[in-house]
Amino acid sequence: MAQNSKSVLLPMVAAAVFAGLGRMVLQKVKADRAARETRVAGPLDEKTRQWISDVVRTPRH
Repeated sequence: MAQNSKSVLLPMVAAAVFAGLGRMVLQKVKADRAARETRVAGPLDEKTRQWISDVVRTPRH
């Protein structure tokens, strides 16, 4: 009987995929924290809110 040799390729590919996914999740968490701390979009005054509302509702010609 031939002895079954276990492939090393599949576990290595699986580890690389999981490592990549973990890295993406960590980058997303860091980006969310940075965006929350810097608050790029600050509070808007009433005039700015009205202008944005008018621009969004008015069709372009």
